[in-house]
Amino acid sequence: MGLSWRENVKKSERGSAMKNYKVYASPHGEGDWHSIDWLKAQQAVKKLQMRIAKATREGEHYRVKSLQRTLTRSFSAKAIAVKRVTENQGKRTPGVDMETWSTPKAKAQGIIALRRRGYTPSPLRRVLIPKSNGKMRPLGIPTMKDRAMQALHLMALEPVAETRADGNSYGFRQGRATADAMEQGFNALSRKKSPQWILEGDIKACFDEISHEWLLANVPMDKRMLKAWLKAGYVYQKKLFPTEAGTPQGGIISPCLANFTLDGLEKVLKEHFRNRKVNFIRYADDFVVTGESKEVLTEEVKPMIEDFLKVRGLELSQEKTKITHIDEGFTFLGWHFRKYSGKLIIKPADWNIKNFLAKVRKVRKDNKSAKQENLIQLLNPIVRGWSNYHKPVCAKETFSKVDNEVWKILWQWAKRRHPEKNYGWVKNHYFGKIGNQTGIFKINNLKLLMASDTKIQRHVKIKSDANPFDKKWEMYFEERLFNKMKGTLRGSGERLTLWMKQNGKCLNCRTPMDLEKEELNTHHILPLCEGGKDIISNLVLLHGNCHRQVHNRKVNGIEAGCA
Repeated sequence: MGLSWRENVKKSERGSAMKNYKVYASPHGEGDWHSIDWLKAQQAVKKLQMRIAKATREGEHYRVKSLQRTLTRSFSAKAIAVKRVTENQGKRTPGVDMETWSTPKAKAQGIIALRRRGYTPSPLRRVLIPKSNGKMRPLGIPTMKDRAMQALHLMALEPVAETRADGNSYGFRQGRATADAMEQGFNALSRKKSPQWILEGDIKACFDEISHEWLLANVPMDKRMLKAWLKAGYVYQKKLFPTEAGTPQGGIISPCLANFTLDGLEKVLKEHFRNRKVNFIRYADDFVVTGESKEVLTEEVKPMIEDFLKVRGLELSQEKTKITHIDEGFTFLGWHFRKYSGKLIIKPADWNIKNFLAKVRKVRKDNKSAKQENLIQLLNPIVRGWSNYHKPVCAKETFSKVDNEVWKILWQWAKRRHPEKNYGWVKNHYFGKIGNQTGIFKINNLKLLMASDTKIQRHVKIKSDANPFDKKWEMYFEERLFNKMKGTLRGSGERLTLWMKQNGKCLNCRTPMDLEKEELNTHHILPLCEGGKDIISNLVLLHGNCHRQVHNRKVNGIEAGCA
């Protein structure tokens, strides 16, 4: 008898998996981490993800499941999963086993360890981190193996989640950011005929309360793996506690699961409130809904949202959920939205400014005896990050006020170091002049960045239906990443020059470089110890892992080490 279509699909996918394993495995064996061809690995995984997204759009659920299984068993996906968890910000933070994969050998062994058969996740290591309101947020830290396993299955789940996602959901999604949510808010509220009332929604303990039963019944992924992670429990003060609800904050797959839980709410509202000025904008578990009247939001929209959340084990926070008029203004994602005489103005929120200045004061306090250049190097990333975040809004006046406050903070630092010196001596010793600007905190060629140096630049919102796993949107996302990085690196001098020269791609693996998500290193083509010079023509920009890979090959020129 001939094989059924399902059996044929299984057979073809198994063959594809074996082919991928042989082609994309390290040419020197699985133990050689630095010889993995990352370009081919990325291409293999992206191809499978695009097929998963296509099958999702076409409603072929069995094929989605088959392709997900193929992806999670492939060597390429396992290698990328290990690479991701060993290069992100938490790479040095261990789980309950107190292990980190910091060596090439450990990473290579990590790839081999990612097997479904016999896998049981370890409990999370619970730590408490302070929130801006003074309360503590619980954070669950998985082991390196559990993180890698989650990253592996996330690669298989993301194409489905992106394809089904709400158009105006912007948190924890590829190519989307808070600035997109802000711009959508501007589009919904800026016109004369725009809705005047806003429901500010906040879900009570969202990550901690999501129903496990709902997740297991509705998330299209390996159910055994999902259940194992949800029921793994956590260890706090050497005691083991069970987890009966929620997804652990700290798990790589948790944001995607939270998005999956909340997706569909925008569709429900649109279907029920056609042509009634109801707009929905969400970033993670924070959202706003616009309405033509306070009564519509109070009596119709809010109860509908509560019913939607209740099925998923969630509820609105009564303290943080409120309804306001646009003339009074509301705060969303660190910005304050308000209409002044009919004109919508978006500014940095007061609490956001206070938090920024508090961070600057803490750096000053913790570095009372530090050298001036060290203090500048600590503060510059903070100033750059904060000002870049607010550059799409009306922040010019705020930037000037913030610069004045930062100057006062640094003046106190300088004056404290020399209590017996007069005003003129302290000013000349720590502050200087650059062009027409005076009072610049500088030493030699190193100066403190000023928020007012950042140009206000309106953000171009991402198209709502753009999907990073759909081939027709590939060029669109590459262009957006290029423009974003060009803006992020502006003022970085050497790095921007190299990035532009390389067309935004790493010369080793030939894939795009994203400064916000990846470690980037400057590499000397001819090493300094061999007579190379520290000049642009002798430098290239590489991913951190690619940089280590090139050095591991023990070659003098980057061309000899390129993929």
